[in-house]
Amino acid sequence: MNTREVWHIACAGSLDRLRRMADSLPEPGPGEARVRVQAIGLNFADVFACLGLYSATPKGGFVPGLEFAGLVEALGPGTDACALHPGDRVFGVTRFGAYATALNIDLRYLRPSPADWDFVEAAAFPVQGLTAWYGVLELGGVKHGAAVLLHSAAGGVGLNALQILAAQNARVVATVGRLAKRDCLMKRFGLSPDQIIVRDRRDFGRQLDGALRALGLDGLDLVLDAVAGPYFRPAYDRLRPEGRMVVYGAADLMPKGARPNYVRLALRYLRRPRLDPLRMIAENKSVMAFNLIWLWEQVDRLPRAYDQLLRFVQKAPLVGRRFSFADAPAALRYLQSGESIGKVVMEV
Repeated sequence: MNTREVWHIACAGSLDRLRRMADSLPEPGPGEARVRVQAIGLNFADVFACLGLYSATPKGGFVPGLEFAGLVEALGPGTDACALHPGDRVFGVTRFGAYATALNIDLRYLRPSPADWDFVEAAAFPVQGLTAWYGVLELGGVKHGAAVLLHSAAGGVGLNALQILAAQNARVVATVGRLAKRDCLMKRFGLSPDQIIVRDRRDFGRQLDGALRALGLDGLDLVLDAVAGPYFRPAYDRLRPEGRMVVYGAADLMPKGARPNYVRLALRYLRRPRLDPLRMIAENKSVMAFNLIWLWEQVDRLPRAYDQLLRFVQKAPLVGRRFSFADAPAALRYLQSGESIGKVVMEV
C-alpha cells in the first residue's frame, strides 16, 4: 500500500463539505500505472458534481476531478513495458478521482505529454480539448468557411475551439461574460472587437445581429453553447437551414454560493428554452447535446480523438490561474465565480 492525499466530499450538496485527507493506494493492477500527480485541471463539472447538480455524480462519498498530469511511478504486473515506462511524463482523464497526489489508472487513459508543455499546461488540456474536438468536429461537422457562434470563447473549451475553427477558416462570433476576456481574445487570436460580444442577457439578440452584420453574415451554420439560459433562443433563431446547435453545458445555472439556491435554480429551469420538433423539421435545423464523461466508456476512441485534436491545437493551453493543492476549495470558488480566463489548475 502507498499513502497519498486526496480531497474527498462525503456527500454532494455543498462545496463546504470538501475535506483534505490521507488515503491508502494499492499497487497498480494489470494494465494500470501508478501516476504521481503533479497538476490537476479544474472543470465546471467539478463544481456541479460537488453541489450535487451533475448527472454523473457518484452516489455517496467521492474524490472529484476529471483530468491530471504527472509522472508514471510504477506499472502493474503483466503490463506492456513498451507502452509507458516509470519516469514518463503523462496526462490523462479519469471518471472522478483526480484530486489526489497519486492515482492508479488504466494505461489506455494516459498519453505522453508534449515535450514542450509543463505539467500545468498538460493538465489543462485533455477534458476541454476533447470537448472542443467532439463539439466542433464530431457533432458540429464544421465546414471550411462556416459561420460559427462560440459561447464562452475565453474559457478552456473556447480557446481550443478557436484553434480548430481558425484551421477551418471559420468566421467566428465569440461571446464572453466580462470585458477583460474580450481583450484576451483580441491579443491571443487577433479577433476584432466587432466579432466579440460581452453578453447582455436582456439584449443578446441585438448584440448578435450587430456582430453578424460586422462580419457580413446573414446567419449561423454552427452554435457551440455551454451557457444556455436566455442566450439559447436568439442563437437558435439565427441558424441557417442545415444549421447545428451543439449544447454541452448550462453555465447560466451555475450557483453563486457554496450551496445551490434551489428556488432560483427552479425558476431558471422552468424558463429553459423549449423547441417544437415539427417546426424544426420545417426549418431544417438541428440541436444536439453531449456530456463528455460518456467517452470514459469509449476508451478505444481516445487515440484518434487526441491525434485529430493535436493536428489543430498547436499552442499550449492558456492557464489563467494556478492554485496549490492545499487550496482546492478556493480554486473551485474562483472557477465558480466566472472570472477565470483560460484554465484553472491546481499544482501538487
